[in-house]
Amino acid sequence: MEVQTEAQVVGERPADRGDADLAALGSVLADRARMRMLLALGDGRTLPASVLAAEAGVAPSTASSHLARLADAGLLQATVRGRYRYYGLAGPAVGELIETLARLCPTAPVRSLREGTRAHAVRRARSCYDHLAGRLGVDLTAALVAGGLLTIAEQADLDAAQALAARPGLLTPTGRTRLTALGLALPDLDVVRCCTDWTEQRPHLAGPHGRALLRWLFDQNWLHRAPRGRAVRVTEDGRRGLRAEFGLDPE
Repeated sequence: MEVQTEAQVVGERPADRGDADLAALGSVLADRARMRMLLALGDGRTLPASVLAAEAGVAPSTASSHLARLADAGLLQATVRGRYRYYGLAGPAVGELIETLARLCPTAPVRSLREGTRAHAVRRARSCYDHLAGRLGVDLTAALVAGGLLTIAEQADLDAAQALAARPGLLTPTGRTRLTALGLALPDLDVVRCCTDWTEQRPHLAGPHGRALLRWLFDQNWLHRAPRGRAVRVTEDGRRGLRAEFGLDPE
């Protein structure tokens, strides 16, 4: 006897589908090795399976199984370069998911000097998929607000869901003129999106405006990526530039 699947019984129409299956995604995320892989890719880069295996602390064969599970869940996408397969987050929504989960999760204990050094660097300045986060990200966003370049909705004006995730804002005419003059390739829209930073619990600029800002900071040689992980380092040119343009004195 032929057994019909649930999809065959109810059809494929979206209106016939049930509520979001959070448990299905939760089962994929409920593994420390897989979460370490997602965190390693949180800066938007693509990495080979061998590097992700080292980040997760598992054997290459085990890493392949984890990566396949993450890809099947729609969290990762793979590209082939020559003989090697590189993995990256499936899009900015996955990066936002990681940051949102980080705001809800307890912090892991630091068990070594190396772990402590990496954790401090991530909190100081990091790339969150395609925008700047950490203390530098929130300080730079605050400087844009203080300079009249940007406005952000007050925390008291938001509901609980907005306060947890995105905070709306607006790029002012002064902000558009000033940032465009600096060379930022800004999108046409003036409505901006800000995330609540999970380490600082303050907003940092995200969305297409945040992407334009981070790209510009790299192009100016004001920031360098760490060899591994999401942390970014402020260069000497960056210290001088951030002080001159935005009044910041980063660590």
